Amino acid sequence: MSTDAGSTSVVSAGQPRDGMPLMVLVPGTNMNAAVALDMVAGLARTGAVAALDVPGQPGLSAEYRPRRARLPWYGHWLSQALQQVASGPAIVIGHSLGAAIALAAQSPHIVGRLLLSPGGLMPLAVPVPLLRATVPWMVRPGLPRTTRLLGQMSAPGRPVPSHLAEWMTLVGETCRSTLAPRPLPAPVLARSRAVPCTVAVGAHDIFLPHTRLVPAAQRLLGTEPHVLDDAGHLLLDNAPHSVIDLAGSLQAHG
Repeated sequence: MSTDAGSTSVVSAGQPRDGMPLMVLVPGTNMNAAVALDMVAGLARTGAVAALDVPGQPGLSAEYRPRRARLPWYGHWLSQALQQVASGPAIVIGHSLGAAIALAAQSPHIVGRLLLSPGGLMPLAVPVPLLRATVPWMVRPGLPRTTRLLGQMSAPGRPVPSHLAEWMTLVGETCRSTLAPRPLPAPVLARSRAVPCTVAVGAHDIFLPHTRLVPAAQRLLGTEPHVLDDAGHLLLDNAPHSVIDLAGSLQAHG
């Protein structure tokens, strides 16, 4: 698929159902459709799904990323992508950076948003334990260091999926990671309230502590976030069944 941001890779799954919106998955930083195939398969059991590789992130889309005004640029990209993958209404499911992109997009196709561990609402926290795990991974990535880093992003005691550890090791060896998305301007967030919005955050999210995210989402989006127990920042892996249920609820009312 061609966009102003360059080529965009799309993974499609599931069958369209009458009156049901298309679900469009937008992964977060350093992630892509291939890493989220289990989630795509789960969502596809309830309808049609299109998972996009975000340009400038590791994956099959174009490698260019802008140095400035990234979220408006990404919002424009997603709006263009929706025009091509969605023939009717769509629900955008965005994780982390993908959630910020979902909020930045203006498209008549969007009838709902599911924002998972959402960037774009507040600055991400970077506590000392996370820094201690991140710096060694950036300097010399390897499976043990990657697993330690991903463990910081998961709920305590939850094992890190092997496919995710292998992928992030490859990312560390071959790519330059982007910074966290900045909070979106108030007018952009106010505009996004025109369609239903569901927010979910892990009870153990190290980047977005729920004690701060919940009031931010209430104030900026007018919605009461779901705090998912036994989950950290990696909701697609830590709480897949909850994510699928939330998406199904939005889809049923889309």
